[in-house]
Amino acid sequence: MRTFSLLCLALMITSSLFGDEKVYKNNPILLPVQNDPTVSFRIWFKTGAQNDPAGKEGLAEITAQMLTDASTTKNRYEDILDKLFPLASSYGASSDMEMTVITGRTHKDNLTEYYPLLMDAILHPAFKQEDLDRIKSQVLNYLENQLRYSSDEELGKAVLYNSIFRGTPYGHLGEGTVEAIKSITLDDVKAFYAKNFTRNNVVVGLGGGFDGVLVDRISGDLKGLPEGAPVHPAPPQPQPIKGRSIVLVEKDAQSTAISMGFPIDLVRGTREWYALALANSWLGEHRNSSSHLYQVIREARGLNYGDYSYIEHFPNGGRLQMPPQNAARRKQIFEVWIRPVPNEARHFALRAALREFKNLVDNGMTESAFQLTRGFLHKYVLHYAPTTTERLGYAIDDAFYGIQGSHLETFHKLMKEITLEEVNAAIKKHWQYDNMQIAVITKDAKSLRDALVNDAPSPIVYPSPKPESIVEEDKAISMFPLGIKADAITIVPVEELFKK
Repeated sequence: MRTFSLLCLALMITSSLFGDEKVYKNNPILLPVQNDPTVSFRIWFKTGAQNDPAGKEGLAEITAQMLTDASTTKNRYEDILDKLFPLASSYGASSDMEMTVITGRTHKDNLTEYYPLLMDAILHPAFKQEDLDRIKSQVLNYLENQLRYSSDEELGKAVLYNSIFRGTPYGHLGEGTVEAIKSITLDDVKAFYAKNFTRNNVVVGLGGGFDGVLVDRISGDLKGLPEGAPVHPAPPQPQPIKGRSIVLVEKDAQSTAISMGFPIDLVRGTREWYALALANSWLGEHRNSSSHLYQVIREARGLNYGDYSYIEHFPNGGRLQMPPQNAARRKQIFEVWIRPVPNEARHFALRAALREFKNLVDNGMTESAFQLTRGFLHKYVLHYAPTTTERLGYAIDDAFYGIQGSHLETFHKLMKEITLEEVNAAIKKHWQYDNMQIAVITKDAKSLRDALVNDAPSPIVYPSPKPESIVEEDKAISMFPLGIKADAITIVPVEELFKK
């Protein structure tokens, strides 16, 4: 595997990205790879859903799609697709709370034909009504149908984030709300583009087999963007969570998805973050069958497909194996994701997860668990970014967080240096279990509400016999106190979600 070294990281930072009135220099982020026959583009605009005007939630997402999934002043959308197809190339946009990134990749032999199409999309969008109507229809279909009815895991996470960040710039999905999307007009899109997609609000990222001529060309071409720089909101300050608060989403589902978490004051780049990342990996590394929650809930009891935990935003977890790039945020949450369990096991599974988390917070990691996880991560992180475009994405995230050097190199290095004492200190400082927001997607929510309020026992019956050790532990899990009060539980019909 190639080294993670950034062979030429032309990046100068005098402060982290959104420091108080400090200057951030928008130097190109360059990752040349001599033997790579392709060129990767990541054009980062420092804007996202946090910049959506009130009542126009989803505007950042819509505007980004109007650049890369729509016509330009020179080409109809259908013609763009026809021109990209023989090049085996494409471009697209990803928009999160704080970052919008235009991504593209092409073979360097096709750069002459590809580059003008990419620049045309960014600099000369046509903003046609027919494109807006199509994109709005796609977003509405996602909010009203896909998210509500096809992925309970993603639905639970969406409800969790909306609940935790309610009343802040993070307090809505990037895709917006149904009411807001319906209200967005071409004038809204044009105004958002003029205000946020500006020459002083963009950072060029290039990776692979490019040369200095391309760097100069793209830097010069992007001067054709509008002038100005938007004023960014302060980092969100969510309301404190008092006790355990639950949103039960009533849905005619055969299984129950559970998400739970709380805000943490820790972002990537500090030694303490890497210590907590180690603890989190042991607890619930994404898609990893050796992690603790997976072993307890899936492996020993066979209740679901997987059980994971996170200290950073992890969108599209259902289809990604490794952490995504360019979803960086200044405010993160700790989150536990219990993939759907049978409805009859929902109360038990919630108790099991909280009980294991409490044990970790109270007792810390053991020496053997620490050594095993540290050795695993020291090697596993090498697989986080095997491609040039992924490493370029991480380099852009390094700029966002103000990391001098490379997050991936630091992660790899510190997994030889971090101590058990540092890990357990980070657990005690940043994790707790008394104050937590919980989102549950389930059928017959009222019966679960009653069971939670009464702290009723939740014994579990398996289709086949379990070892005596599991049976005995199940008795303790089924009686584990949750202490949830009636006024801390809200029931919401699934069809009411994301309306406004």
